[in-house]
Amino acid sequence: MDITIHHAFLPHTDPEAALGFYRDVLGFEVRKDVGYEDMRWITVGPAGQPGTSIVLHPPAADPGVTEDERRTVLELIAKGTYAAITLATDDLDGLFQRLEAAGADVVQEPIDQDYGVRDCAFRDPTGNLIRINQLT
Repeated sequence: MDITIHHAFLPHTDPEAALGFYRDVLGFEVRKDVGYEDMRWITVGPAGQPGTSIVLHPPAADPGVTEDERRTVLELIAKGTYAAITLATDDLDGLFQRLEAAGADVVQEPIDQDYGVRDCAFRDPTGNLIRINQLT
């Protein structure tokens, strides 16, 4: 049996800012852009990897979420503590420079971690933590 990661989900609070970051800065392909009422679900992924995608979704869109729960989710997103994802690249320093030049919110510059990984970290326009590892 073969199991793969097909979709990971990250919330967005501004679909245009999310597109600007994931499509224009990271260079991901837009695979789907679906709207319903005043909400949008945007599926993006790295070129050449059609089986792996990130779905950027409206936060707390579940109809079973109470207004108090929705408010809590939005507060956690605003603090940058709600969601995270780790990406990998063969050119960490080059990608860091591109993200920094684009004005991305730098959390950590490239560093060799004690646990054997070289990585850096940013926040996307929503506040999600994006860690990027150097492929070895």
